[in-house]
Amino acid sequence: MVYSERRKARRFQIKLPMTVRWTSGIAVGEAQTESRDVSSRGVYFFLPKQVDSGSPVEIILTLPHEITLAGPVRVRCLGRVHRTEDDASGRSGIVAEIHRYEFLRGNDENAA
Repeated sequence: MVYSERRKARRFQIKLPMTVRWTSGIAVGEAQTESRDVSSRGVYFFLPKQVDSGSPVEIILTLPHEITLAGPVRVRCLGRVHRTEDDASGRSGIVAEIHRYEFLRGNDENAA
């Protein structure tokens, strides 16, 4: 059997601190975590609890100078949970698709 890569964007294994907000049904959650890997179309990270596939997510992260070559850049990513996986430690691995992103100025999490 030959494995065929289905990803359309290159994935980078990088740990970036993130704030993740999600809505699952009527519940809203927020957690501080870090990425396991990132691409231009998605991000993989861990949360302490399960989040339903299809749930909307907002991710705020800072791209370091090593990536931007122009100093740290804060980014707000909006998307949906694509898939979840339980790991051995009881956390949930989350694959989130990024549908839209915007660059933030300073500490403003509400900038467009």
